[in-house]
Amino acid sequence: MKELKVQYQKVLSDYLLNQNESNLYIGQNLVRQLMKSNVSPEDLVSIHKQSLEYIVPDLPDSVLNSFDFLIEVMVDFGLMLKEHQSLLLKQEEIRIEMEIAAKIQNLLLETKIPKPNGLDIGMVSVPVRKMNGDYVHFMHDDGKYFSVAVTDVVGKGVPAALCMSMVKYGLDTLEYANNNPSYVLEVLNRIIEKSVDDSMFVSMFYGRYDLEKDIFTFGSAGHEPALYYNSKQQTFTDLDSNGLLLGVLPEMKYSQTDIHLSENDFIIMITDGVTEFRKMDNFDSRTYIKELAKSLNHLSAQEMCEKIFEYLNKLQDFLLEDDFTIVTIKKY
Repeated sequence: MKELKVQYQKVLSDYLLNQNESNLYIGQNLVRQLMKSNVSPEDLVSIHKQSLEYIVPDLPDSVLNSFDFLIEVMVDFGLMLKEHQSLLLKQEEIRIEMEIAAKIQNLLLETKIPKPNGLDIGMVSVPVRKMNGDYVHFMHDDGKYFSVAVTDVVGKGVPAALCMSMVKYGLDTLEYANNNPSYVLEVLNRIIEKSVDDSMFVSMFYGRYDLEKDIFTFGSAGHEPALYYNSKQQTFTDLDSNGLLLGVLPEMKYSQTDIHLSENDFIIMITDGVTEFRKMDNFDSRTYIKELAKSLNHLSAQEMCEKIFEYLNKLQDFLLEDDFTIVTIKKY
């Protein structure tokens, strides 16, 4: 430490006598040595004061006293700087962990869109954060049935992602696409109620399509109603079912309903992130989506989903406020 003080005094003296870039560069290198020696900011100010007293013996007391003031200020500054750096380090660690968790979630919840005969299927799912609170699960056994679950966890971040993994596990255990929606919802409800924290709830719209009879059977657990478009009548019907959110009551029973799909009919399944426009008062989002979907009926199911997302995202100035998921099933 004594040697560093002598070096600092020499460098400061040279700089005061000849204020050039070379002396300034030497001073900057000396600061790096002081940092490596763990010299605190207040200690550096003290070294500077002592060096200046030696170089300029007749300094006014007011100048010397100002350094004493600066030393006290630097003590608090140093503590706050260390705390700030510690917070930045923790934030970076959390960011890296979230990146890894998001990648794992994408792998675990990866959804492949099947291609059952007679149906055209499209999907867009965009998370508002790193972790997606929405999940779409398809089942198709290359036989008579095709099924789809559109899920939304009430909550965000890592807890929602863990809950979503539990939902996927439950759907995977059901295995077959021919299960009744009411049965699927009741099984999942028991799994979630036993396995997930009381503060976590899940909404789900579950549909099963009979590929031979063109019958779509659906049930809902507190989820945003799907939209059914009858091409012949050119009308929309809300596919609503008054089932309770999954995970609330263990023995909850869920109903199911059948509808028949004809050529060019389509069903749009969505999460509430599609219909919520918090900054647009009195905006009827569902009517807007219906009219938009009707105008896009000439497109493929995937193109319809992408166009609807494009229009709705633009309406919100490209600032989504919730996870956005839309699935379209078209009969051809």
